[in-house]
Amino acid sequence: MKSLNIGIIGFGTVGTGVYNVLKSFKNIKIKKIAVKNINKKRNIENFDESLLTSNAYELANDPEIDVIVEVAGGLDPAFDLLKTAIQNGKHIVTANKELLAKKGSELFKLAKEKKVVILYEAAVAGGIPIIFPIKTILCANKINKIAAILNGTTNYILTKMAEKELSYETALKQAQELGYAETDPTGDVEGFDAAYKIAILSTISFNKKVDINKIYREGITKITSQDIKSAKELGYTIKLIAMGQLLENGEIDVRVHPMLVAKKHLLAKIDNATNSIMLSGYPVGDLVFTGAGAGAEPTASSVVGDILVLASELETTDMPLPQTVCNHNEYAKQIPIGETYNEYYIAINASNSPGVIGLIGTICGQNNINISTIMQKGINNDNTAEIVVITEKSKESDVQKALEELLKSNCIKNIDNLLRVMN
Repeated sequence: MKSLNIGIIGFGTVGTGVYNVLKSFKNIKIKKIAVKNINKKRNIENFDESLLTSNAYELANDPEIDVIVEVAGGLDPAFDLLKTAIQNGKHIVTANKELLAKKGSELFKLAKEKKVVILYEAAVAGGIPIIFPIKTILCANKINKIAAILNGTTNYILTKMAEKELSYETALKQAQELGYAETDPTGDVEGFDAAYKIAILSTISFNKKVDINKIYREGITKITSQDIKSAKELGYTIKLIAMGQLLENGEIDVRVHPMLVAKKHLLAKIDNATNSIMLSGYPVGDLVFTGAGAGAEPTASSVVGDILVLASELETTDMPLPQTVCNHNEYAKQIPIGETYNEYYIAINASNSPGVIGLIGTICGQNNINISTIMQKGINNDNTAEIVVITEKSKESDVQKALEELLKSNCIKNIDNLLRVMN
């Protein structure tokens, strides 16, 4: 296997994991590591401090470095650094999902011109192999649907809310104490992380570029203990689901939001920080990929795997892995959330007065919504009632209109939550 000189940008949890795994491969030489704080103490036995630099452009411009491994994350300065490295003829291995979702099109175009490759197995699901399988062994298939749990932090929080009946705030605090959630968890709990990942997966699965700005995104911060309990009583659990679907007319539906998932569904059984991706296509049918979606060792597994595949290819050809080259020249037509059809869970706070349930049924019927289940959760101290509705498949815009009309009634105090349902 060809010997490669590697430059690593970023030396946090993942970067350290990559370094530790690469030490056992004699044909891979780590030439330089770019860090933010060169004086930070590294808890690595026999570590050579001379490898460190605070100037990442040293790596991007070093003619002896063959591959840049970028695991720092974010857009700035990662985008300019990788652009510089590609212009200098270096191959890229990255775990940066935000960069790929927002700026991947530009980087892939430049890489194609410079005849280098960008590998990113670690960017979507940590240690789960998904990018390379879609690009290679599954390339004979027309993939038409993706349904996935792509964020370990939110899945851990929702699992603990269900198992231990914790509030969202308590479960989040526990996740932070255990290192599953950042001090500022916004990227995870508001669905940004999952949106970047489903943008990447949808692009390669449906063979058209996906605009990250057109993905409907909703996080888990509005999920209450009562929602969890109601879902459980109805035979569901709540998960943050990333979805991509190719419609019959060629348009695509890509979104991230919490869903009630039927307990019989495979994704309902994915707990704690585990990730899982379900693909449906022809002729293969349904496939499920499940495993550790984050962490130093699982992510390092994918990063180093990309490096070793690249090394083996460079031994025999100057243009490695042609199947990984991005050939998506046009953007997909993405439908807005209002045009989608779903079953819905609606939590309503209403006056405890005669005719309320009838009113809900009437307004739903006037807006083309059939109700499959309706139940009252008892009477509160202020003489209001908690009412839960499950609808049959309905158009999102019709449901939103019905909720607006319900709120105009004096007996409807609040719409506590609206969640979509997966059976």
